[in-house]
Amino acid sequence: MRVLYPGSFDPLTLGHLDLIERAARLFDAVVVAVLMNPSKQPCFPLEQRLEQIRQATEGLSGVEVGHFDGLTVTYAQSCGAQVILRGLRAMSDFEFELQIAHTNRTLASRVETLFMATSAHHSFLSSSVVKEVARFGGDVAHMVPPGVAIDLERLFNRQAAHDSRYG
Repeated sequence: MRVLYPGSFDPLTLGHLDLIERAARLFDAVVVAVLMNPSKQPCFPLEQRLEQIRQATEGLSGVEVGHFDGLTVTYAQSCGAQVILRGLRAMSDFEFELQIAHTNRTLASRVETLFMATSAHHSFLSSSVVKEVARFGGDVAHMVPPGVAIDLERLFNRQAAHDSRYG
């Protein structure tokens, strides 16, 4: 059985990676797909996010990396996924995710949504928190895969240098 794990992954965190690893033990194939959301301005371009995911998951069997725009259920159907995986950190996540799951069910009744709780030691992580810590020079090595940590350091050091020249 195939599962789709969609998200913006801007950037990929160890919380995301934890869910991917656990899903890879449960499913024959895990499709990790970057949603191209026109209402968000990502820090990293699509190709870089795809490469970050590929690098972080290269040792996992059955993990595929893709991207899409439009409805998640439409992509799930097109890639042959019977299940959409969604991670939960807190009750506030559940309320939002449940609404989306119900909506998806009305659009594609054969595609199920599976909620998986994030491991407790990653429950504080979000891409937004990681970017904020990195932006102000904090260490994110315990929050993201090594390649992502390097990319964040490069991104924010470059921005800091630019800001100091023009600010």
